[in-house]
Amino acid sequence: MSAPDFEFVEGATSDLAFVARGATEEEALVAASEALLAATLEDPASVADDVSRQVKLEEGDLDLLLLRLLNELVYLRDAEGLLLRARRVRLVRGPDAIRLEAELAGEHIDRARHRLTTEVKAATAHGLCLEPTDGGWRARATLDV
Repeated sequence: MSAPDFEFVEGATSDLAFVARGATEEEALVAASEALLAATLEDPASVADDVSRQVKLEEGDLDLLLLRLLNELVYLRDAEGLLLRARRVRLVRGPDAIRLEAELAGEHIDRARHRLTTEVKAATAHGLCLEPTDGGWRARATLDV
């Protein structure tokens, strides 16, 4: 898998929007988790893989899975003090829903090493999409900051 590809784009004044890309749906979701970490932290590369979590989420479409994944990462940061990124994502399509199985990795917030830059409150549905492109997949999300 290549390095996560994302960029911040112009959004609403009190929000922060990004576009993340990957060769597959799963890689675009991994890149979106990296974008969220980069929005939160001055140096996302400083986050070690000391803690892991497995998450399973289920929704009726890909856009809502993207939203759920981002908000799960925000929740784990707020509730458990964890800075996490998706290391692996697997999508399983069923007759009525799509299940996302993700391996998250990161560490507890250490204020001596982690300079938090933006308090992301939640990912929102504004402009939300996970869609195919000519060269792969693109995830777009807006973060309430």
